[in-house]
Amino acid sequence: MGTLSAPVPAEHKEPRHEPSNVALVGVHGFGAHHLENLERLQANGVVRLVAVADPNPPTPGALPPGTAVFSTLDELLAGIPALDLVIVATPIQTHAQLALTTLPHADLYLEKPPVASLADFNRLQEAATAAGRSVQVGFQSLGSRALLAIEELLAAGEIGTLLGISATGRWVRDRAYYKRSRWAGKRSLDGVDVVDGVATNPLAHAIATALRIAGARTVDDLASVETDLYRANDIESDDTSVIRIRTAEGLPITCALTLCAAESVEPYITLQGSEGTAVLYYTQDRLSVSSASGERETAYSRADLTEDLLEHRHQQRSAQGPASAAPLISPLADSGAFMQVLEAIRTAESPALIPEQYVTWEGEGGAARAVIVGIEDALERATAAHATFSELGLPWARPAVDAGRPVLSLPDGGLPGASVVEAGQRGAAVVATLRSGAGLGERLSPRPYLHPVRTLAGVKVTDHLPADHSWHLGAGFALQDVNGSNFWGGKTYTRAAGRYEERQDHGRIIEVSATSRPGLLKQELSWRAPDGTELLRERRTTRSRLLDRRTWQLDLTTELTAVVDSSLGGPGSNGALGSGYGGLFWRLPACSGAEVFTAESHGEPEAHGSTSPWLAWTADFTEGPATLVFAAPAEAQDPWFVRMADYPAVGSALAWDRPVELAAGESLVRSFTVWIVDAKLSPAEVAELVAGQASSEE
Repeated sequence: MGTLSAPVPAEHKEPRHEPSNVALVGVHGFGAHHLENLERLQANGVVRLVAVADPNPPTPGALPPGTAVFSTLDELLAGIPALDLVIVATPIQTHAQLALTTLPHADLYLEKPPVASLADFNRLQEAATAAGRSVQVGFQSLGSRALLAIEELLAAGEIGTLLGISATGRWVRDRAYYKRSRWAGKRSLDGVDVVDGVATNPLAHAIATALRIAGARTVDDLASVETDLYRANDIESDDTSVIRIRTAEGLPITCALTLCAAESVEPYITLQGSEGTAVLYYTQDRLSVSSASGERETAYSRADLTEDLLEHRHQQRSAQGPASAAPLISPLADSGAFMQVLEAIRTAESPALIPEQYVTWEGEGGAARAVIVGIEDALERATAAHATFSELGLPWARPAVDAGRPVLSLPDGGLPGASVVEAGQRGAAVVATLRSGAGLGERLSPRPYLHPVRTLAGVKVTDHLPADHSWHLGAGFALQDVNGSNFWGGKTYTRAAGRYEERQDHGRIIEVSATSRPGLLKQELSWRAPDGTELLRERRTTRSRLLDRRTWQLDLTTELTAVVDSSLGGPGSNGALGSGYGGLFWRLPACSGAEVFTAESHGEPEAHGSTSPWLAWTADFTEGPATLVFAAPAEAQDPWFVRMADYPAVGSALAWDRPVELAAGESLVRSFTVWIVDAKLSPAEVAELVAGQASSEE
């Protein structure tokens, strides 16, 4: 698919009808862009800019000759009775009243967001209908011809089934940006709603464009809107947020946006397909497509919304009548879905202030700007997993509903683990936290897992919801194939296809009951297929034990009992050579200087697939050095699964190259021990640790 034909430049067109009389309300800020566009259209004989209104008059010579200047819209309407179109480009909190004042007199172009509340939006729709007026909302990105190209590639199935949409915005705004007017960064002003946040003003186009691609135009097109709002600046509104939307058809849309990035980049919309992806850089009308057909990038032209509105109104007044008019690109009614998002933001809890230790300031005076540490990675994780900042467990985010409960703790006694003591656990260092996974998207195969797991000194040695594999969840136990149900997350490898495929086969593991005390957690778990059928019952016991001032021991035992005849497998047993993951899996966080070794080998190629009695991972993590030593299960010599180059992870593979078959009522047990040490141990030191623990248990 090549570039769509570009429109004939306006300067080469002959006017097809009399110029329209246009007035502009608000000539500063974004109004200056409208003024420039109107001058172009007037030079081409499309409009006559007859008047402007602004309490702060434009500079002399800034307007075309003959343009009347007024201080208010009321004065303008009284002085200019014959208007075809009024453009309103004023502060958000003024939109509703100015729009309502305009509609009895002329058609309306209203800058985004159209109004600051859903109630005002409904009032405005009623007024436009009663007056018989056309209203275009200034979401300029919706004029991009790339949107038509996206419709075509989705209809053709080029990237397969659309699984989700994400919007990522990383911009920079300094202190001067929030000092430019009284309303900047406000949730309300003098009792009037403003809602000037990252998602409703500077990066509103990201949300509006994502909604349009999803086909969500009206309030009824959305099933839910969730907000997770933060601010690093001294403002009322949000400058960094995740907005998670689900359409009435169940499609997830996650928008992760900030004005506190290290540097500004072009915002983009990502279409997550089962067979590929498409990325729209909407400020540039540039579309990048990656699929089985290859990769390509195309730049498209954009229709001007003012010209579109003018042509629409002329068609309505033609001999063929209103029914012949082409629909507006961004009509007021189609802003309903966006207004539902704005309303969720308006009524949400006030944005949480990000603690200063997670924010750096660059520049001086008005040019100083806040940069949230690690925000780029946080945005990528949020969009990949369709998760909020809270669910990611970011240190500056609000606790999530499933923030987890501290379940493994060790007596403090003056140990360096005091740094990870949590409220309600005085005298005990919390070394592992249990998350239920209940709120995760179905594609991640929701399940219980431990995260964060820490050393006694507080070094975090698990990761979850990483951008590269968002279904990797801390430390836990999972399988990709149980009777055709995926309890791992992501794509499924099948022998029939000979490749990973996107399938609607994700199961979930549900906690039926749990009992705990310091150092011990016992869980009864139910493995359920996508249709709710119970396939397995699991008894999982997790224990913690203090060994010395730098070492603690994690023991995890799982007993799987088949409810029905069950085949336990994964990619390896389904024909993916060397990809036998499934069983115990431990996703590590980013680290440096990593080494992996066993009693007999060193390095990923040698350790991967081996059946050594133990495997060690040593590295420098963000908070400090640590070593994890994994002991093989006593019940079987399951091969080790190791990844270093692609991502950091260790697993013990239950079904490396063949499935495990269980008859109904039959059980399988696997017991694991992990030693977690505040130091980088040598192979000799690890061998000594393992031998010492083995002898102490005899």
